[in-house]
Amino acid sequence: MKTDPVCPKCSSENIYNDGSLWICPDCSHETSSLAPPRDGGGGDAQGFVVRDAHGNTLQEGDTVTVIKDLKVKGSSSSVKVGTKVKNIRLVDSSDGHNISCKIDGFGAMGLKSEFVKKS
Repeated sequence: MKTDPVCPKCSSENIYNDGSLWICPDCSHETSSLAPPRDGGGGDAQGFVVRDAHGNTLQEGDTVTVIKDLKVKGSSSSVKVGTKVKNIRLVDSSDGHNISCKIDGFGAMGLKSEFVKKS
């Protein structure tokens, strides 16, 4: 029995896939991963799946490597390519930053999973 995905923000069933993003035309919400439908079928314990730039599934506590220089808002420096980030936490936020972590020299911040690879 196949169930259609729903928008995690407004629960609309009009959501569609556009490459690596799921887009809801009703509320304009965009996400790279989707929560399972509200009937409780499928998915992991958190209810959503986060994948890195190469399509590998990420889990809580994983170590990832940054694959692109990332500018940090409010700072003149940037997170350099090759920076290892340990003990990540997965979050389902509306701004697209689905990894919460601490980076040495920067502190706590959010990262988008499309700019990291699993180590």
